[in-house]
Amino acid sequence: MLEIIATTVEDAKRIESAGAGRIELIRDLSQGGLTPEHGLIKEVVENVKIPVNVMIRPHANSFVYTSAELKAMQEDILKARQLKANGVVFGVLDETNAICEKSLVKLLEACDGLAVTFHRAIDEIADPVKGIKVLAKYPQITTVLTSGGQGNILDNLATIKDMMEHAGQIQVLVGGGLTFENIERIVAETGAPEFHFGTAIRDNSAAFGEINEKKLTALVKLMNRIGS
Repeated sequence: MLEIIATTVEDAKRIESAGAGRIELIRDLSQGGLTPEHGLIKEVVENVKIPVNVMIRPHANSFVYTSAELKAMQEDILKARQLKANGVVFGVLDETNAICEKSLVKLLEACDGLAVTFHRAIDEIADPVKGIKVLAKYPQITTVLTSGGQGNILDNLATIKDMMEHAGQIQVLVGGGLTFENIERIVAETGAPEFHFGTAIRDNSAAFGEINEKKLTALVKLMNRIGS
């Protein structure tokens, strides 16, 4: 599975046309991704056939949320479901940088019928393996997006493998620092089932660059070759 970040309807169309398998829909890629507008969710879902997972993140300040922010996140989840998104993407931590299970339970209450990805907030935890063990207790969580912790992803491959061994029902989606130059090694050494790309397939590998269709098509061909 190859998941690509989209910020516009045109992004989504290019991702589908190039042959990628899933879209993560966000706004403000330069901020790491925030909740997209409801109108954008509607248009993207209506214009592509591949699954669309919607970022639920009200701000980029931290992954610690107030009760009012959690209520707003619940409303955004319900709206994404109403608009027929495939799933939602979020992450919640507490003041000690551990997974906030109280907040997690509140959000999961709104996720009935949706795929749920816990995003790279898990990489903020001192022990991401411990974090995925916590998440594996919740059957609604289908995916965890991770680079195996802080620093260069190539230094975290053993941690990613360890996370996979303790993931239970969760699919480990590897992302954060993936490039054309390192992806073959990462696939070979982790055996992970899913991969997530953002800026690497954009012009100048920049958050504000357009999706480069030649790059993306080349990536899809590369991933197909690696997986065959």
